[in-house]
Amino acid sequence: MDSRLRGNDIIMRFWNPIIISYKNLMATKLRSFLTILGVVIGVASVIIIMAVGRSAQALIIDQIQGVGSNLIAVLPGASNEDGPPASVFGIAVTTLTYDDLQAIRNSRRLPEIEDGAGYVSGSVSISYRDSSVNASLTGTTASYLNVEDSEIGKGRFFTEEENLNLSRVAVLGNQVAKDVFGDGNPINQRIEIGDQNFQVIGVFEERGSSAFGAQSQDDSIFIPLKTAQKNILGINHLGFIRLKVKSPDLIDSAKAGTVTILRDRHNIKDPTKDDFSVRDQASALETITTVTNALRYFLLAIGSISLIVGGVGIMNIMLIAVSQRIREVGLRKAVGAKNEDILYQFIIESATVSFVGGVIGIIFGVLISLIIALIGQALGYEWPLLISPVSILIAVVISIGVGILFGSYPARKASKISPMEALRYE
Repeated sequence: MDSRLRGNDIIMRFWNPIIISYKNLMATKLRSFLTILGVVIGVASVIIIMAVGRSAQALIIDQIQGVGSNLIAVLPGASNEDGPPASVFGIAVTTLTYDDLQAIRNSRRLPEIEDGAGYVSGSVSISYRDSSVNASLTGTTASYLNVEDSEIGKGRFFTEEENLNLSRVAVLGNQVAKDVFGDGNPINQRIEIGDQNFQVIGVFEERGSSAFGAQSQDDSIFIPLKTAQKNILGINHLGFIRLKVKSPDLIDSAKAGTVTILRDRHNIKDPTKDDFSVRDQASALETITTVTNALRYFLLAIGSISLIVGGVGIMNIMLIAVSQRIREVGLRKAVGAKNEDILYQFIIESATVSFVGGVIGIIFGVLISLIIALIGQALGYEWPLLISPVSILIAVVISIGVGILFGSYPARKASKISPMEALRYE
């Protein structure tokens, strides 16, 4: 019997502050709502950033994997294994040339290489009659179709002879063809790229969207590599080289052979002075994962600031509540309430406010993440909705923790109020 009474006493010791806290929160609905709102915004921001960050990362990685597991990229500029070369960040590096590509493709020391393509890129204005559109320009070799496993929907792709002769021919991405010609047939039509006339000889099959500003085949116009270098961009170097390996099992030996050939061509004796980088898909995925993780954590840190702001709001409101309820605290102490009872009451109030805000924030965060995913899918991206149960649990724990952390000081202040001073307070 005594143990049952002691158990009831323990339950009531925790339950009574909850009841009192609920009544006090309901008595000041507007103030409670405004306090909760700060936590709602903070938790929702964290959920959205975590969900969108994971979804975006998955989308980018899926698109890289979709390119093919038997491709090697040769990029200008040196890099270590932990980071991308400078060219990835838009810094112009001119160490790769068309002759490098040809040396790799034609080398007897690289039987693993099936084919290779060189690339340069830019942005251009395309004019046809009275219409004009902006598009991404890709200058490449005739081997592009084989390396990228692309298909022509209408017409044909340009030949290597047309590349060497600086022919002014163009192949349009599916969306560019629609933007310029509508339902008309673009084959053999003349367009202007910049101030030069080009003949349209082909249109790609629709391929689909690319993620986050990555160049999409559908939104690009393709011309021979040397034509792009000499007539449009005024450069002699390549943006990058992509090599197609006969089998994924031969990736490592193909990479090693490519490195050896480029070092010989560039007269590099010291490997630490390489002016190029050779990456396979696994390396690219690792680099992309590292970069996107850094961005995710950075954005998460920024989003967490709003939680801190919400916590400061809780502390301010609880301090106001303490000053307004001094007589209440005094009366409770006069009838036997201990310091820890007052401490529990105010901590539970702040934790309740934060918890309710956290739950509402999670609901809003999930809904907004779902809307973003639906918008992304409507735009043609294969955008997954990735909301981890662990992230929701973390958000709940953090929201309660914020309430307890920022409510502790007002709670301690309330618990130290003297009963006699409180009863004399007006």
